[in-house]
Amino acid sequence: MDSGVSGISGHLEPAPGALPDAVGWDELQRAKPVPTDPLVTAARIDLEPPPTGTGTVAPAPRPRPATPGPRGGAGRIPVAPRRGSSTGSAAAPLTDTPPTKPATPPAPGRRPDKQPAPPAFSAPANTTAASPAPSFARRLRSMLPWPTTAGPVADLIRAHRSAHPGGDPNLLRRAYAIAEEMHRGQMRKSGDPYITHPLAVAQILAELGMDTTTLVAALLHDTVEDTSYTLPALEGEFGPEVSLLVDGVTKFDKVFYGDAAEAETIRKMILAAGRDVRVLVIKLADRLHNMRTLDARSHASRTRIARATRDVLVPLCDRLGIQALKRELEDCVLRALSPSGYALVADYVKWRPDRRPFFDRVIGQVSAELTRARVDATVSPRPRHLYSIWKDTVAGNYTEPHDLPRVVIVVNGPDTDCYAALGAMHGRWRPVPGRFKDFIASPKNNLYRSLHTTVLGPEDELLEVLIRTAPMHRDAEYGIVANFRFPQHAPRSVSAQEEQLAWLHRVLDWESEATDPAQFLASLRCDLAESQIIVFTSTGRPVLLPAGATPVDLAYTLDQNIGDRCIAARLNGRLVALSSELDDGDVVEIITRQGQRDEFDVDDEAPAPGPSREWLQFVKTPQARLHITDWFADEEPPAATIADKVRLGRLAIGLALRQRGRGLGSDLPLVRLATALGYPDLETLLVAVADHKLSAPAVVERLIASVDHA
Repeated sequence: MDSGVSGISGHLEPAPGALPDAVGWDELQRAKPVPTDPLVTAARIDLEPPPTGTGTVAPAPRPRPATPGPRGGAGRIPVAPRRGSSTGSAAAPLTDTPPTKPATPPAPGRRPDKQPAPPAFSAPANTTAASPAPSFARRLRSMLPWPTTAGPVADLIRAHRSAHPGGDPNLLRRAYAIAEEMHRGQMRKSGDPYITHPLAVAQILAELGMDTTTLVAALLHDTVEDTSYTLPALEGEFGPEVSLLVDGVTKFDKVFYGDAAEAETIRKMILAAGRDVRVLVIKLADRLHNMRTLDARSHASRTRIARATRDVLVPLCDRLGIQALKRELEDCVLRALSPSGYALVADYVKWRPDRRPFFDRVIGQVSAELTRARVDATVSPRPRHLYSIWKDTVAGNYTEPHDLPRVVIVVNGPDTDCYAALGAMHGRWRPVPGRFKDFIASPKNNLYRSLHTTVLGPEDELLEVLIRTAPMHRDAEYGIVANFRFPQHAPRSVSAQEEQLAWLHRVLDWESEATDPAQFLASLRCDLAESQIIVFTSTGRPVLLPAGATPVDLAYTLDQNIGDRCIAARLNGRLVALSSELDDGDVVEIITRQGQRDEFDVDDEAPAPGPSREWLQFVKTPQARLHITDWFADEEPPAATIADKVRLGRLAIGLALRQRGRGLGSDLPLVRLATALGYPDLETLLVAVADHKLSAPAVVERLIASVDHA
């Protein structure tokens, strides 16, 4: 089991993997007992309150549990009073008295894997207080066409309207009503009603600033998967846009798809995101709420879910640039996979000396320097989240949590003012060599832009400084979500929008070639690697590659034909082995034949020598691995993906229908037949036909009989 860290004599040593595994940092335990509840106040994103008057953009807070109001207020599902109870009296305490009639069973067609709701306790009627007659105001409120009390979606609507004043609250109420009805009787493993989960997911998205359509899809995102509510019914009620988003996050059933279900679900989600990126945003919010409530699951389940989050969803969140979600996801993964490391860092943050006096001095001196440089900017503290502290501690092999104070300078001006602010900082305090990074000139793979530097600040204490413009700061916090939260600042040109999702288009380019589910998942993890480098071809073309890439990876990234003809490589003018790892800024020439002008001077008429099987041992990019595998797999029939099987199943049923002289005007009869045969959806039925588990003529016989006798 990969622990993520290993310790010798009280020291930390970095281990492979960006996030911790199930055992981590036990060697750092101090003699004093670790708090039994590691969820200390430092678990919040804002570990340190900024001084008054600072202008940092705070991450979206977690939705707070609503307190029940006198009318079943926000966040609570109102329960109708028991027949015979007094409507005007105060609520009586709950007792263990058995209910007078059995609980209502769940609606037919609901999935059996959800836990049934426990029987509710009955509250005895208050016989001492008389029930007052309904007042005129109460009768008037009952006749109004809109709700007059704070319902379960009140907090959701309030958060949504704070970002989108023109949002449609009635659409959210209607979506919640359907979701509550379909999930009624279902319970989460924590014992809460299941409806609390989609409501919490929608709340997370509302606080991020997503649009009304996304919130409606979030409220309904589990209805098609876990209830009898069908996708055609959802599309008819809310339209094709919501239907696409819900279908994109609907998982394949493990009972029918086995071990391939997880990989194929991610593939389906990626394909849907190619049409609408909001699919990924809903999935990330869904996983964040599941990670918040992970304690209700078994240890094995917690570890499995946390690893999947670490390997796929956290990198996806980073590629989308949604740091407001990524920070909390990383903290939740750290807590699940390394409870001792999480508790130690949280304890350190809770009990460390107050830094506010230090930040007051820093902000005062920085503001004075910026004024002299005529740079209009706002300076504020930028505290780290728990995982960031843990990561730096492990990387630096420190025996105590390593957390340098950090400030962010948000410039209200052009990009050039960032460099003017940088000069002011380096003029005030001595910069630390090797700690300067210019992500404005060379943005990260998620288009993050900022200047990073470390200086010897007041009292010779190390101080990290981030410098960026207001649009950069907005994009650094919200990433792709900024297009929905701040539509007035969204990129207008098609090229700018495509640049934001260039990584997604690259994944879609090779996705169809990875027919094996395990191979697809491994290639996706590699493509989403956080550490990346930029190398240059002999013609000066910059190419983005994962850290540890080789000349073979570069060759296949340039073109499949160049990769198949690659025979050698020059690295910074010297011949090197094809297995040599490339570094950031290297100049690489791929040699395909003698006497070539550059790597693009390929002799297409000569037969390609082809790759070597040994290359599979060191290549990093999915393009290289897939092309090399395909070269040696020409004799074997390609594996069929679930999408291929769905198409084959549909063709087989269509052929059988034509042989009977019949046809289908819509998929609705097939959807009903799939439900009658015990399949969770139409796709699973079509896969069963393609796998010959069901005969297409037999399916058509049942289909015709059901239609003719309807």
